[in-house]
Amino acid sequence: MTFRFSLLALSLVLMTTDAMAQDVAAGEKSFNKCRACHQVGETAKNTVGPILNGLFGRKSGTVAGYNYSDANKNSGLTWDDAVFTDYIKDPKGKIPGTKMSFAGIKNEQEIKDLTAFLKQFAADGKKGG
Repeated sequence: MTFRFSLLALSLVLMTTDAMAQDVAAGEKSFNKCRACHQVGETAKNTVGPILNGLFGRKSGTVAGYNYSDANKNSGLTWDDAVFTDYIKDPKGKIPGTKMSFAGIKNEQEIKDLTAFLKQFAADGKKGG
């Protein structure tokens, strides 16, 4: 009885984990919403927005060669999962005065997928970061 219960419990955990797993391919598709202003990868350049290589762990407003708003430079934020999640839902709400004009992404799974996609890119733009 205990063995069957343990197997059932393990199955439920695995099913829940699979349903909540991050999907890099879906994150890449979601990144299409960002491409008008941001780039990632080894050939990425600052455009309307800064490059997003090596985003997680980086202090806000610090990409060389990009002209950030004072609000972004002085936000004191360091990008991690929680900060990015709050920001991408409502950029102007998280950093009032930011130049980023984007309505935001509200869907939690889409944010997780986008996060997984962005986390692939190290500061040098190579995948595996």
